[in-house]
Amino acid sequence: MGSMVWKILGTGSAILAGIAATKVADQIWQKAGQDATFDPKDPDSPFTTALAYAALTGLAAGVARTMATRKAAQFYARSAGHKPKEIVDRDL
Repeated sequence: MGSMVWKILGTGSAILAGIAATKVADQIWQKAGQDATFDPKDPDSPFTTALAYAALTGLAAGVARTMATRKAAQFYARSAGHKPKEIVDRDL
C-alpha cells in the first residue's frame, strides 16, 4: 500500500465523518429546542446563538474526523503491516 492509498483512505474517512457529525449536530441542535431554520451566517442572527451553534458543530466534526482518521490509520497499518508514512512515532 502506498501513500496515495493512505491519502484517499484518510481524507475520505475524515470528510465522511465530518459530514455525518454535522448532520448529527443539527439533530441535537433541534432536539435542544433551537430553531431548525436558524442560519448562523445571517448577520441578523444573534451572535451568541451563532457562536453556540459553531461550537457544537465544530466539536462534533472535530471529534468525528479525529476518530475516523485514527480508525483509517489502524486499518491501513493492519493491511499494509506498517503505519502510513505521514503518521510517525514520536516521543512526547
